[in-house]
Amino acid sequence: MTQKVRETLDKIISSFENGDIPEAISYSMFPIPEIPCSNWSLLNRTLVFISGTMDARGIRQWNRSNRYVKKGTKALYILVPYMKHVEDDLGDNQFRLLGFGVSPVFRVEDTQGEPLEYQNIEVPDLPLIDRAYEWGISIKTIPGNYSYFGYYSSGRKEIALATSQECVFFHEMAHAAHHIVKGNLRPGQDPLQEIVAELSACALAQMVGKSLEDTTGNNFRYIKRYAEHLKISVHSACLKVLSDTEKVLNLIIHNNIEGEEYTTLQKVA
Repeated sequence: MTQKVRETLDKIISSFENGDIPEAISYSMFPIPEIPCSNWSLLNRTLVFISGTMDARGIRQWNRSNRYVKKGTKALYILVPYMKHVEDDLGDNQFRLLGFGVSPVFRVEDTQGEPLEYQNIEVPDLPLIDRAYEWGISIKTIPGNYSYFGYYSSGRKEIALATSQECVFFHEMAHAAHHIVKGNLRPGQDPLQEIVAELSACALAQMVGKSLEDTTGNNFRYIKRYAEHLKISVHSACLKVLSDTEKVLNLIIHNNIEGEEYTTLQKVA
């Protein structure tokens, strides 16, 4: 095993120890379409995500997009299988895996040049966005894909949005608040956490003046899907998470948890 292969695998193992892998895999399962790394293996897409980006490419791939790697930037390494064309005892031609090597790639954040199509998306002036900034959460835009319109990463303290719809932002904001309230959230699409986020998003949308027709249809269908996963009714699912939802809304609207102001000291702790 080469040193670079070992270092790459050590990076994955370290992320397992830190608890980052489930979150990384959950987002890597739905890669952004029409960029090179969307066609890579799940393992390599996970390596890209835990390296702090959703878009990584080789130097030539970046150059073909009229972007260039900044001087002094360090590469991250993805695993590349070494295959050999061999003939078996029956005379049939087969490919045999001989092992793995690595290939250097670079994050979009470490390149400069012509803007990519998804970099032209601007973060809209969303209601309550200042609250996220108060909590030290960054907001960025992403091109998105066919499976989700945004995400909240607790490890990065980051909300990523692929749409300007307020309800999507409120949903991810609720995840962030739920994380603060509970300390830790389960990785992936946990049904109860998703119901808390969507119920909170529905309430926040109405608080800022969105009409029922604009929001509740999609909210209901979203909650219904997760309620069915739990094999309970939508009404029972909402009642089950009502206490957590109230805490989430209090934190977002009033910046307090059970009557105590959420301070910078608490945020750092």
